[in-house]
Amino acid sequence: MRSTLFAFAAATVALAAGRSDTPTASAAEKESTIYEMRVYYAAPGKLDALHARFKNHTMKLFEKHGLTNVGYFVPVGENKDNKLVYWVSAPSKEARDKAFKDFGSDPEWKKAAAESEKDGKLVAKIESTFLAATDYSPPLKLAQSNDGRVFELRTYTATKGNLGHLNDRFKNHTIKLFEKHGMTNFVYWNVLKGQKGDDVMLVYLLSHKSPDDAKKSFEAFRADPDWLAARKASEEKGGGSLTEAKGGVVSEFLKPTDYSPLK
Repeated sequence: MRSTLFAFAAATVALAAGRSDTPTASAAEKESTIYEMRVYYAAPGKLDALHARFKNHTMKLFEKHGLTNVGYFVPVGENKDNKLVYWVSAPSKEARDKAFKDFGSDPEWKKAAAESEKDGKLVAKIESTFLAATDYSPPLKLAQSNDGRVFELRTYTATKGNLGHLNDRFKNHTIKLFEKHGMTNFVYWNVLKGQKGDDVMLVYLLSHKSPDDAKKSFEAFRADPDWLAARKASEEKGGGSLTEAKGGVVSEFLKPTDYSPLK
């Protein structure tokens, strides 16, 4: 998932093996940048064609119209839902809306879409969520790695009135303990204000060497006395669990496509 657009894009584009030496965004740019998480469910037998369209046409046209390509991923293991998960960013919601409008009316896109769909639609369903980085999120840098790492998309639904406490726990304790136990923090988002779920949702990305390494890291994290103390204190303050008992924590392992800026 890449960071910003326009002025910010120049500060985040350089790619390096596992790291980036490019300047990070200013506080104002970080606050204004919005991200969109889009989940596509390809029609049966059409996922490869969908990948080809993104790789050969869509990504370039996104950039042409002011959208920054951040990352393109598929689930680790069997992709029974023909799923593609990706993120783009824009300087504002208004800029994003204009960019998509211009993209949709671009003759080059219309031609590519028509040619790719001559034997049927490529996409059966699309889900979209607008996100904004939290104040404690690391600056999102487009690093590429050849070590075969996997990414973990984690989505939390806070109990009523506890999103602030949940964010505070991550800010003051959790992200440091994740790093301590071998996990890499990439980015932390809340749902963009004014959107459904903006009072309960926390969405973030981690990376691990493998799903097995992730399991070991989380086992060590959950047994850490510092985590147990932080969890207890935060739940006393919040009046109980900070996440919903059912579906409050959802995890999915993802791997980057060959055309993803973030790997």
